[in-house]
Amino acid sequence: MKQKLVFATQNPNKIKEIQELVPPEIDLLSLKDINCMEDIDETGITLEENAKIKVDYIKNKYGYDCFADDSGLEVDALDGAPGVYSARYAGSEKNNEKNIEKVWGNLFDKKEKNAQFRTVIAANINGKEFLCEGKIRGSIIHEKRGTGGFGYDPIFIPEGHSKTFAELGKEVKNRISHRAKAFTIFLNNLNTVSKGENLKIK
Repeated sequence: MKQKLVFATQNPNKIKEIQELVPPEIDLLSLKDINCMEDIDETGITLEENAKIKVDYIKNKYGYDCFADDSGLEVDALDGAPGVYSARYAGSEKNNEKNIEKVWGNLFDKKEKNAQFRTVIAANINGKEFLCEGKIRGSIIHEKRGTGGFGYDPIFIPEGHSKTFAELGKEVKNRISHRAKAFTIFLNNLNTVSKGENLKIK
């Protein structure tokens, strides 16, 4: 019998992407699959807290083993902002264009443009709780380039590249991104705990 594991997201693209990566003995479920239609309030002040809030909510209310992620852009000259507030930096409507404009506005008089994207995954599986982190360094540019990706991708150039995330294409981005790095660690942990072994990466 397959082990049921909930990915605490309403995003079908995330589910599809991770479905191809999890071991065949795992039955990956979305929030919709378990009839969880309510919005889970992300009231944390860090990525770690928000990811854990979602996991704890599903585990306590529905009883499923679960994992969740939260990601953000952290700009050095803005003391790590927008960070946990990346999606709603310019307001609760979560408008990507307005978010980018606010980042540019706050960086207007700053010489330093370095930044990083960071993803944190929280999980509670087989009684084991753990966090995984992935990040990629880069810099902010004051123009939008590329039509791929989403969010801040058109203004972020990852280290070692001359193109933005929005220009690099899905294949390259999914190989080098903060989210890809975090999920690589998560999948290693998932394989370990699914076998009943002790975690090697925490």
